[in-house]
Amino acid sequence: MQEPEIQGLSYNDVYLGMKERNVKGSTDQLAAAHVTIAGAGGLGSNIAIALTRIGVGHLTLIDFDTVELSNLNRQQFKLSQVDMPKVVALKQNLQEFNPFIEIKIHQVKVTHDNVKELFADADIITEAFDNPAAKAMLLDAASEFYPDKPIVMGTGMAGIHSSNTIVTKHPRENLYIAGDGESMGAEGLMAPRVMIAAGHEANMITRLILGDTEI
Repeated sequence: MQEPEIQGLSYNDVYLGMKERNVKGSTDQLAAAHVTIAGAGGLGSNIAIALTRIGVGHLTLIDFDTVELSNLNRQQFKLSQVDMPKVVALKQNLQEFNPFIEIKIHQVKVTHDNVKELFADADIITEAFDNPAAKAMLLDAASEFYPDKPIVMGTGMAGIHSSNTIVTKHPRENLYIAGDGESMGAEGLMAPRVMIAAGHEANMITRLILGDTEI
């Protein structure tokens, strides 16, 4: 998505900078992709930043919540953004990394009734909730409305357990789940393990965009 120069840099400048360090031959495919992320907290904000940095050209961010002080230990927001809608604050931050990608935001709660509309344009559906019931609802609805679209999810990243227990699994066609599958949020959530799980999700999304469907 080409735009006028920003701070003296053109789209082409930013594109060539990414192309220099991205995996060879990947940048055009990434620029054409559309990823929709449900949840803009610990998982979602880190996933969105990773995808923005490598030049995924179209992102849709969905979250109904606002930034709280308790979010700042793991979510990619600033103290100055407390009380802002998460999707607004996250878009603001992403545009500092790459102002040339398209970012759409929806400050709504995802329900079974709006999944069909919210994810219509997505090439890949990304789940980044912290509520198990919400995770299950999105999986059920996405499987119903968009069975051919890949869905990448996260579950189990709490506590201070070994980083090596966080893995990506492929339990069935078009479903990828990152995490340890066991640790619960009641243990406490902190940036290191949350970011590792988010990295797994972002890496799987990247591989899917580039045509690699295996783990």
